[in-house]
Amino acid sequence: MVESKHPANIAFTIINYIVTGFLGLICLIPLIHVFAISLSSSAAATGGLVTLWPVDFTLESYAYVARRAAFWKSMVVSVQRVIIGVGLNMFFCIMCAYPLSKAKDQFRCRSIYAWYFFITMLISGGLIPLYMVIRETGLLGTIWALVIPGAVPVYNIVLLLNFFRQTPRELEEAAIVDGASQWTILWRIFVPTSTAALATVGLYSTVYHWNDWFSGILYLKLPEQYPLQSYLRSVVIDMKLNNMGAQDWQALALVSDKTVKCAQIFLAALPILCVYPFLQNYFVKGMVLGSVKG
Repeated sequence: MVESKHPANIAFTIINYIVTGFLGLICLIPLIHVFAISLSSSAAATGGLVTLWPVDFTLESYAYVARRAAFWKSMVVSVQRVIIGVGLNMFFCIMCAYPLSKAKDQFRCRSIYAWYFFITMLISGGLIPLYMVIRETGLLGTIWALVIPGAVPVYNIVLLLNFFRQTPRELEEAAIVDGASQWTILWRIFVPTSTAALATVGLYSTVYHWNDWFSGILYLKLPEQYPLQSYLRSVVIDMKLNNMGAQDWQALALVSDKTVKCAQIFLAALPILCVYPFLQNYFVKGMVLGSVKG
């Protein structure tokens, strides 16, 4: 307690708060700018008058987005992808991390399998062979092409197996004495005591599946099948005005292409922004404990 009140420690803490706050503000400024543009009038956004506060406040851009069926359809595809993809990631991570967390006297081939998984983090088969495999297996043009290739994230397995190693071996031995099987030990002991690591892995998987846009453009045949981020990419970069109807042109008289894009980008980022605060404590704890052992 005495050392914590030392002037040097107090100065160090103050500097940490200032630097961390400054870095956090830098990260938030682009998002605040996008949000401000989405709430500004067409003239203000086009004229470059918007900085960090809306100019000529209006909700017309969000009203326009709300009427776009393609936006909400792509949102549904993204939600489906997150539910299926995160579910597969969590299941396979748990099933792979549990045996790999065992000691060599419990699982003699552990090192062989660990190196097998680790090599895949260093060497990839390449984009063209991956595309050919997905095509030949009949996954092309389906949502499974978005979730199957990344169903076993090795980095998440490493985090989870290191966390599993923190569980006292005595708990497992006591469960075996009571007649519990390895399946029971996994789901009754290891999984319930690893909520921090599971939240971290789940957050990583959620962010990956929600933010990935390249896979949708590469593996899906029709724009109507695109997840949200792939749809936004096509809107921001390849927007085709000649496909717009009379109602769209009337709506664009009140908004601009820039404000509509910013509104869609902010709405796409909003779900992840809402998830982060609830998982922050688990995320920090999982990152620290999951990196103690190699």
